[in-house]
Parts: sequence; structure tokens; C-alpha cells
Amino acid sequence: MSINIVKPSILPGFIELIPADQILFNKMLDTIRANYEKFGFLPIDTPVIEKSEVLLAKGGGETEKQVYRFEKGSTDMALRFDLTVPLARYVAQYYSQLNFPFRRYHIGKVYRGERNQKGRFREFYQCDIDIIGNGTLDIINDAEIPSVIYSTFKELGFDSFTIKINNRKILKGFFQNLNIEDSTLILRAIDKLDKIGMEGVEKELEGLNIDSNTINRIKEFINIKGTNLEILEELQELGIENEIFREGLDELREVVKYIGLFGVPEENYKIDLTIARGLDYYTGTVYETFLNDYPSIGAICSGGRYDNLATYYTKQKLPGVGISIGLTRLFYQLREANIINSEENSLTKALIIPMEDCMDKGVEVVNRLRQEGIYSQIYLEKGKVGKKFNYADKLNIPYVVVIGQEEVETNTCSLRNMKTGEQTSVDIEELIRQLK
Repeated sequence: MSINIVKPSILPGFIELIPADQILFNKMLDTIRANYEKFGFLPIDTPVIEKSEVLLAKGGGETEKQVYRFEKGSTDMALRFDLTVPLARYVAQYYSQLNFPFRRYHIGKVYRGERNQKGRFREFYQCDIDIIGNGTLDIINDAEIPSVIYSTFKELGFDSFTIKINNRKILKGFFQNLNIEDSTLILRAIDKLDKIGMEGVEKELEGLNIDSNTINRIKEFINIKGTNLEILEELQELGIENEIFREGLDELREVVKYIGLFGVPEENYKIDLTIARGLDYYTGTVYETFLNDYPSIGAICSGGRYDNLATYYTKQKLPGVGISIGLTRLFYQLREANIINSEENSLTKALIIPMEDCMDKGVEVVNRLRQEGIYSQIYLEKGKVGKKFNYADKLNIPYVVVIGQEEVETNTCSLRNMKTGEQTSVDIEELIRQLK
């Protein structure tokens, strides 16, 4: 009976990596996790599948069109499309068991049925942190978040990056001062400045029936440049008495002061009045982080302050501030631009090669190395010695431990450094010392 062979392939918009790339991806993920934990964030994990009524409580918008939704029996369910909505449900559900401010991190896969295009994925890892307050949350929390971003990206190996910050209240108050009550569409236009340029933004504003005088005022406002202190002074000198504007300016001043005190160098954070963040629920501080040498990659880490996390699940007022790193997209773009390279094909420090009739001793040695925490494996297949060394070479395993009759009799091992080719005879204790 012939078997119908199915062509091995995966769905478009999904990604899987060969081991060398996966090792690099995991190292980035571990670095992000370690930094989140260093700043006192606690881990949570939530189900990938949620009840549709919970996940889509807010309803409407682009997001709902992208949700993977299905039924099993009488249960209507959907795959989570971000980690914020599950966090809102989680905090509302376990409210009485959590300590506030609740600092959590969550690293997991999310799903969006986006139009398939290069660098956009339908399944991808998000790495989120949020600080949730019970009733209130001090503005200084907004200043600590950039120090987490700074620490994380420094440890990932980047030096030249800028955390751009703004405050939505400044924008909202400025527009109210221009007698524009609903600034949502204007903010969306400004948010596209990097992609469509000032002319493009101007055209979008004209399309919203905004008069030329107001458009000029908006252009002058978003063109305010200089050091952080110069921008704050210029905003002060605008003389805008709108209450929301003043509140936003005071908050931004406080945040800028404390970002410095938290140890972020001035060259790594900058006020940018064009940063609006497209999502509607940000109400105060907003952040976007860019690699200075690779602006085309776009924002590599974004987030901000929101007034009430869990409106749809509880009457408790839960303000918060947080950021998200889209790790899958970031990894893909860094690899495409050759900014990072996979150099390790294996996590093994030493490969044990037992010669004929020396397998027992080989197993004994590999057990001992593993007990000492040394990542090691034993070559169990029969074959020529050259083939076994070639295996170690292809996986970039740095050391090979050869065990033949002579080594068994003298209770030693032959240790070969695969980079230098140097080979020495050592006893087991010396072998452990050198491999550690």
C-alpha cells in the first residue's frame, strides 16, 4: 500500500527557526526575562485561548477583524491577540489575591490574522511588563519603565538607541486649546509622520477639514526641537492655560527628571512631541524606542500610561503603565539586517567519543560532567573516528573527549580543543576543571 506523502510546509505568517537561530532567539528571550525579573516584575502566564466574550469585551476596531475565533461544541472562544486584555481579565479575576502596585511580566505567543507581508507575523512572541495601581499609581513609575528598557537593550548588545517619550495630555490639551475636541484622527495622522513625512501629514489634516492656520499651529508645535530641558521650556513658554496641557507638562517634567535619576544617560532618552501611539487607551506618558543606526526597523519597544486597565471586567479603578517588545518581529528584522548572527549550532561544551569497547567508560564520564553542570553529550553511533570529529566540528562543539583502551587503563581522557587542535591527556578532575 503506497502512502500519500504530504509536502512539509507551514502556514504563511508563522515562523520556525533552525536550532542555531533558535539558540540565539532563546538567549535574547532569556536576557529580556532576566532584566524584567531584576526590576522586581513577577511572572504570569495566561491561556492562549480565552472566552470570546472576555477577549472581545471592548469590541469593534481593526483588532476584532484580526482575531482567530472558533467554536467547539457550545463554547465560543478566540486566540489572544495581545497580552494586555488577558492581563486585564487576570487582575480583575485575582484582584483580592494580588499585591498592589502589581508588577508583572508576561512572555508568550499571541495571534493576529494580519494580511501576510514580510516581517509581519500571525503568531509571534510579545514580552510585556506592566505596573498596575489600585486606585492610583504615582507618575514616578512612568520614569522607571525607561530604565528597564535601557537595561534590557544594553544587555542585548545595543548602545545606540533612543527612548522617545511624550505625554498624551500635552497633545490633548494643545488640541483643546485649538478648539479641537476629538483629536483622535489628528493624532493618528501625526503618528504616521515617520512613514509619510510632514507633507503627508499636512494632506491628511487637510482631508479632516482643518483650516490652514490651525494646521500651521500643529506643524509649529510638533517641530519643537532641542534638548529635553529646552523642549520643556518652550512648551512652558507657549503660555497655554488649558488644565490638561498643564497637567501633562508637569508629568513630563517629573518623568524626565526621574529617568535621569534612574540612571538612563541623556543621549538615550528624548522628548519627541510627534510620539502619539496609535492605540486609543494611552492617556498619559507614551514611549517608543528606536535603534539610531537602523531607523527603518521602526519602533522596537512601545508602551505608555493608561487610566483604567480593566474597565470591562471590574468596577475597581486600575491605572497602569507598561511596555511591550515584539520579540519575533524584532528578531526577524535584526537577522534580516545582519545586525545579529547565529554563531552557535549547539549548546554542548564537550562531545565524548568512546572508541570500540569503551562505551561503559564514556557513559561514566558524560554522567560525571553532567553532574558538574557541564553541558555534554556522548556519540553513541558506530562509525569512523573522522565522522565523529566532523560531527563535533559542524556543531561548533568546542571540546572533544576521546576515550580509548589506553585511557580506560590509565583512568584518563584525551581532551582536544577543536579550535586550536591541541590535545592533552588529563584525569577526570582536571577535565572538569578545564571544561568549567
